Amino acid sequence: MGTRFPLPLLLLLASLPASGCCGGPRPAGEAREPGPAGGCCGGRRLKIGIICALGALVMVSNGAVVAVIASAVAGWSRSSRLTLLSLAAADAALALLVVPLNLYGGLAPAPAPPEPYCRAAAFVNCSVFGAALYSLAGVSLERYVAVFFPLRHARLLGRRRLALLLAAAWLGPALLLLPVALPGRAAVLRVRFSAAALLCEPDYASNAAYAGLLAAAIFCPAAATVTFANLRLWQAARAQRRRADGAGPPGKGAGLRRLRLLQLDAASRVLVPVVVAFYVCWAPCIATILYNAITKDRVHEWLEFVALWLPSGSGFLNCFVYFWTNRNFRDKFRKIGHKLCGPCSRAKWEQDVATISAAVERRSSQPALLLDRFCSGSSTSTLLPRVAQTSL
Repeated sequence: MGTRFPLPLLLLLASLPASGCCGGPRPAGEAREPGPAGGCCGGRRLKIGIICALGALVMVSNGAVVAVIASAVAGWSRSSRLTLLSLAAADAALALLVVPLNLYGGLAPAPAPPEPYCRAAAFVNCSVFGAALYSLAGVSLERYVAVFFPLRHARLLGRRRLALLLAAAWLGPALLLLPVALPGRAAVLRVRFSAAALLCEPDYASNAAYAGLLAAAIFCPAAATVTFANLRLWQAARAQRRRADGAGPPGKGAGLRRLRLLQLDAASRVLVPVVVAFYVCWAPCIATILYNAITKDRVHEWLEFVALWLPSGSGFLNCFVYFWTNRNFRDKFRKIGHKLCGPCSRAKWEQDVATISAAVERRSSQPALLLDRFCSGSSTSTLLPRVAQTSL
């Protein structure tokens, strides 16, 4: 499914006339985009190709993740599976909703999509991004509770509380961003189509106070939870490593201690990239939004493009940070792959057996040579002369 996703978009892009890329008037405050070759069409086509490739990668990777997590994974509790499934679903929504809705504005021959469509697309974009942020925070919170409160984990994250946590991750951003969807006179802030980023987004410069409220209510709690939980887990892993280094004589139980040290090193290698990847993908986007809201100015077009689409790239990066580094997940993925490819491999095996049988039957039809080889103790007996065979 993911491999066929960008094909219609690329075909539509190829069918666009050259004047449709950048012809026509721009909205107020939008500058004409210079392309890499001196025109804006080349830059727009390159950006659309990048967005299509990003959407395909996010869809394929998270589709595989959802297929694996939908069944039980060894060593993963029910709460871990559901929080990670929420994260994978939010990342997949970036490819299923955000990419197609905004590529319509980039592929349409009109200068910009109409205001009602752009307002609805901006609301969906911000809601999905907010759900991805809250899902990241939910995964970090669940791991923190599982490690530091293992005996009370089932009570602290029971079915009801876990359902409330997941509902808050999806409904909380949508409720906070509901004013973005209000049209006409009830609109709290304007929306616009960014010709630089090919993205429908709220014009945060029209209401700086609301932009600051969104950053404080969505990004800051998620960033604080991710940073605090993962750094505390990293400190616990380091402390346990120091205790394991000085525990017991070097000869007795050295293999078990070495295994524990390797597990702690693996935990440290995973926890630090989680925090680094979070800030690399999300901090430029939030900084660009706040810069636009405070200064009412725009950054460079390619900087805006990269900053506003980096959160979608986190949907592809999360698959490696949270899933592919886990051995149990990889084992489950291999089992599902073997189960799906089992009929194919069995049919190939039967075809190989049939081919070998046909070759044996053809060889058995040859008269004397094969009989001599079969009866003698060595295949070189067919090369001996008849007198030597008689004397032997």
